[in-house]
Order: sequence, then C-alpha cells, then structure tokens
Amino acid sequence: MSTEYEVKNRNLAPKGKLMIEWAEAHMPVLMKIRAVFQKEKPLKGIQIASCLHVTKETAVLVKTLKAGGAEVALCGSNPLSTQDEVAAALTYDKINVYAWRGETEKEYQRCIDKTLTYNPVILMDDGADLISTSHKKGIVKGITGASEETTTGITRLRSMEQEGALKYPIIAVNDAYTKYLFDNRFGTGQSTIDGIIRATSILLAGKNFVVCGYGWCGRGIAMRARGMGANVIVTEVNPIKALEAAMDGFTVMSIDRAAKVGDIFVTVTGDTSVIRKEHMLKMKDSAILANSGHFNVEISIPDLEAISKSKRTIRQNVQEYMLKDGRRLYLLAEGRLVNLVAAEGHPPEVMMMSFANQALSAEYLVKYGKELEPKIYKVPEEIDQKVATLALSAMGIQIDKLTEEQVRYLKSWELGTT
Repeated sequence: MSTEYEVKNRNLAPKGKLMIEWAEAHMPVLMKIRAVFQKEKPLKGIQIASCLHVTKETAVLVKTLKAGGAEVALCGSNPLSTQDEVAAALTYDKINVYAWRGETEKEYQRCIDKTLTYNPVILMDDGADLISTSHKKGIVKGITGASEETTTGITRLRSMEQEGALKYPIIAVNDAYTKYLFDNRFGTGQSTIDGIIRATSILLAGKNFVVCGYGWCGRGIAMRARGMGANVIVTEVNPIKALEAAMDGFTVMSIDRAAKVGDIFVTVTGDTSVIRKEHMLKMKDSAILANSGHFNVEISIPDLEAISKSKRTIRQNVQEYMLKDGRRLYLLAEGRLVNLVAAEGHPPEVMMMSFANQALSAEYLVKYGKELEPKIYKVPEEIDQKVATLALSAMGIQIDKLTEEQVRYLKSWELGTT
C-alpha cells in the first residue's frame, strides 16, 4: 500500500532523519522493544490510528510500531507542536502522516478525521481528541481498544466512562508509574523551563515564579524552577496537594494573591480559566504568562484580549499585550503547550518510558483487547515493571533481589517481633 501524507514540506526530511537518529540514540528501552517487535511481529496486519505530538521521540514510537508489523496513520495532537522536519522524514518511513505546525482548527480536525479512514483496530491518543471524535462520528466498529497518553485525556475519558459513553476499552498509559512519575515530573519540569527560557531569554533566579497546579507536572515545574534560583509560589484548589506543596518548602497562596507578586506564571492544571481577567488586572507590568497544560484554555485569552488595547509579537513565541492602563503582559506560545511550541518537548530519555508503555499496551490490546469491557484500565503491572527494568538496565544500574527468607517473611502474617 502506498504511503499517504500531508506535511508542510517533504524536503525537510533529511534534517528530520537526523533528529530521529538523535532520539533513537537516547531511547534504548524503546529500541530494545523494537528489536523484539522486528523479530516477532506482534502487530502484523493491525491498523493503528495515532494522535500524538509529532516530535522526534514520537517518530521512534511509530517506527517501532511499524517494525512490529502495524500500518500506522499519525496526526498531531496540537496545532503548534509538530516538528515539520520529523513529519517529513516519517513519510519516507512509510508512515501515513497528517501534521504540520500552524494548523487551523479546521485543518487540525480534518487530520484527525483522516487517520480514522484507515479502519483502525487500535487508537493511540494524547488529549482524547481522537477517541472522542471516533465516538462522536460513530466510528467504533472494529476498534479493539485505545490507549491515552496524558492527564487531560484521562480526565475526559473518565467522564465518558461515568456517563456510559465508552464503546471500547482504554488503557490509561498516563497512569503507569513509569509514565507519570518520570514523564510528568522530570519531563514536564525540564521542558517547560526550557520553553520559557528559549522564548524569553530571561533570568529565572530571583524571580517570583507562580505554578498553578501541584499535580505531578506541577511538582516537576516547581522543583526545576527552584533549582534555577526562582522563588516558587504554588496555587492549588486541592487541600492535600496544597499541604504537600507547603511541606515541600514552597510558598502556597491563592491565585488572587499570587497575581499581585508573580513575575512568571505557569498553568498546569488540566482545567479552564485558571488565570482570568480579575487576576490579570492585578499583575505587575511585564508579567509573563505561560501554559504547560494540554489545551490552550487555562489562561483565558478572551479575557486578555478584552482588557488590552493592542498586541504585537515582540519575539518568536512571545506576544505583548498592552493593557488599557499602559501595563504590559507577555503571553508565551499563544497559550498553548510552551514546552512543545517554544522548545522540543520532553527529553527522549523520559519519553522512551512513556512510549514503551504505549508500544507494549498496543501489543496487549491485540492479545486481550476483545476480552475487555469498555472501561478504563491501568497499564498491566507486568508492563510497568518491565519498562522500569529495561530503563535501569539501559542506565547500567543493578538492584537487589529478595532472598527466599525475605519472600517468606513478607507473605507471612505470623512473623513479627521476637
């Protein structure tokens, strides 16, 4: 079957090939899985529709699926996150790619629709746009199951599950230990700081850095901002997470109070209108607003437009909004994922674990998907453990094993103080 595609410029492929090679060199876990897939072909004859950020790391995943025998159709999960060089290179690897940076909302949806024309057996999603589209359009026949990559997507899918709307099983890759403990925390932490610095070139040391949300992504961003010398403030709606942030040594306050003192604001909640008009009107001149949540709704751009008298692009990925009183607010990456729009997304070393879960979950769905009910499932523990074991091996780390005596002790309720 011939490869179909719609990318910005296929002539960018040579550069994209080098980017993919760089990622492959830093994703040994996924490369080990690819070697097994190449030999065993567990995905032979399986059509996979995927809606993921089209980056060099994603390329390593889809090439691994291809090596396992799958036919893959790929679209971007964000209009601004596609690395055009990578998309171009994948067309030469016989991946059906529909993605380019700067898609309109209509083009974005059209690309999602296109991936569903390949009669997919398995869906891979990041944000649940692909899965929700398949349900809205009644394209569910023949789909064995799907996997979801991110927190926002799982939140949407849990809502579908509660309403009884799910038509096929979902594996929550985001909820695997080897995903959220590393990808969300270390990946988002580093890549968000990277995106802010690339976009602004400012010094973080000494700045009041406000992190809105203290989930695993928020933890990572707060940790890395503190490491850069920033004074980190956390805002939260969950009392347990707020308490944890306080005991981790961060200043915790309401967004209303933080608005008055913050120099940099980063939203990472998965919710909407976290920073609104009433907060913006209290901000300092030259405050910087960035988002690292999946959708561009956490910072209310309509509110920002309403209180501004003009705007201009002052740097790449930096829009200056001139408020009616003369103060300036700077919005990064159009309010979209700053780590993917202004930088390159997560480092390959963490994405190799997330995408190893994706690849092995696809294999699992091929084997057992038809036995599962239309519910959300955790990544099987044996897959999670396997990914961790492979990652430790790749890092040259050896760990201990329980002795037979220790195994017996842990299984016994009778042994205790002697």
